[in-house]
Amino acid sequence: MRLSVRKARGADQRTLAVLRQLCGWCLQYPDESVLGKLPLFRACLAELDPASPGHAELTRTIRYLSGGEPLSLAAHYVEVFERKPRRTLHLSWFTDGDTRRRGQTLAALKAFYRDHGFVPAENELPDFLPVLLEFAANAVPTAADGLLARFTPALRLLHRHLGTLDTPYRDTVAVVLATAPPPDERAAVALSETGPPAELVGLGPYPTGRKEFP
Repeated sequence: MRLSVRKARGADQRTLAVLRQLCGWCLQYPDESVLGKLPLFRACLAELDPASPGHAELTRTIRYLSGGEPLSLAAHYVEVFERKPRRTLHLSWFTDGDTRRRGQTLAALKAFYRDHGFVPAENELPDFLPVLLEFAANAVPTAADGLLARFTPALRLLHRHLGTLDTPYRDTVAVVLATAPPPDERAAVALSETGPPAELVGLGPYPTGRKEFP
């Protein structure tokens, strides 16, 4: 599916940060905590130029969250993101699959966050897209862009797979992509052609070796 959101890379850093933070909030499980922040979401969106890239898409997502019944919103979220691995918000699945390499990626990502003074919630894996976006919204531009570029091929696959569903979350992922720098095209092509590795193994503890990230 083609991306319809204009690239936001020319926007100032504050606009990029607001877009990334809003996308991260909107992509969390819609429990009471998230739905209780909807006035904050609308206030943040109101700070952006209505003509800016992503504004219309995030307006639709926030309108959807504001108008839905909590149980229906929760059921839709589970159906979209938790029924099939190819629509997961844990992005290292796209690059590493359920292989030993994924454990190394998660460990390196945790170390990368720690090196930049960022500590995610203990109950979230570091490759969860809302966690990545929280970091990217608050980190220095070089660190934020490096992280998003590392996972842009995975985001493209996620957006493509969401195209088979009628869901406002597809728009939200499109906005994330609009804020992301271009990836290494060779890596992007390889991932789009082959998908994640197919070695199916249980994920053991994080390895102790240090791997550079991103």
